[in-house]
Order: sequence, then C-alpha cells, then structure tokens
Amino acid sequence: MKKIILLSLLIVPAILLASGGDAESTRYFAQTGRETDFWPRLFNFIIFASVLYYLLANPVKNFFKERREGIAAQLKEIEQKLQAAKDEKKDAQTRLDESGKKAEQIIEDAKKEATLLAQKIAETNISDLALMDKQLEEKMTLDERKSARDAIDEILSENITNDDILIDESKVVDIISKKVA
Repeated sequence: MKKIILLSLLIVPAILLASGGDAESTRYFAQTGRETDFWPRLFNFIIFASVLYYLLANPVKNFFKERREGIAAQLKEIEQKLQAAKDEKKDAQTRLDESGKKAEQIIEDAKKEATLLAQKIAETNISDLALMDKQLEEKMTLDERKSARDAIDEILSENITNDDILIDESKVVDIISKKVA
C-alpha cells in the first residue's frame, strides 16, 4: 500500500508538468531563437557542479578520511581490548587450574595431617590409659596396705592392751634408740 502511494506521489506531478502547452515553447523560441534551453541549463549545471566540487571536495574528502581513520582506530582499539580480554581469560584459566591443583594438594595434606593427628591422639590416649591403669594399681596397692594397717591397728587395739605387754625401761630405751638411728 505504501509503495502505491509513493509511486502515485511521484507520477502525478510528472504527468501534470509534462502537459505544458506549446505556448511557452513558442514564446521561448521567439525570444532566444532556440527550441529548448537544454544547453544553457547544462552549462549552468556544470559551472554549479564545478564550484560545488571546488568548495566541498576537500572538506568531504577530509571528513571521510577522518571517519575512516576513526573507524580504523576504534576497530584497532576493540581488537586490542579483545586480545587483552583473551589474555586475561587465559591468565584466569591458568590461575584457576593452579588453584584447583593447590586445593587438591591442600585437601591431601589435610587428610594426611588428620590421619597423623588421629594417630597421635590415639597414642596419647593409649599412654594416658596405661598411666591411669598404673596409677589405679598403685592406688589399689596403697589402699590395700592402708586397709591392712587399719585392720591390724584395730585388731591390736581391741585385743591387746597395755597390761598385756610388759616392757621394761631398758627395752623402751633400745626401741627408741633404734628408731632414732
């Protein structure tokens, strides 16, 4: 639909302008002696185009040259940024790989260290248990001796009195001298 409207906008004025009558052309011929003014118009157009070219050629050339150089510089900058991004990606990938290897090494070291710590703790616990067993045996032996002494003291104190033991002064002096020595 748009194409038809645009085409009609171009064709209708051309038809209206083409229907110009002979009256104008005969009057032009009477004034100039020529049937058409094609050659003078062509000459004027050539002069206009030459002046326009003279005035606009260098600025247009410079504009397009600067535009081309600007685009080339932008393209070069973009390529440099792309290359830098690729290099950074490679560096990051290398660091990531190294970090992965370090992480694996750290995990392995941690496992080894945990195993060593577990063994050390187990050995410490075993030695502590052995020490506790020894202390228990010593305490039990000490308690047995103490209970034996208490039993002996009780038996002796209940069954034997001072009247049952006859000690004279010479025996007391011998016993005290033995204790002192």
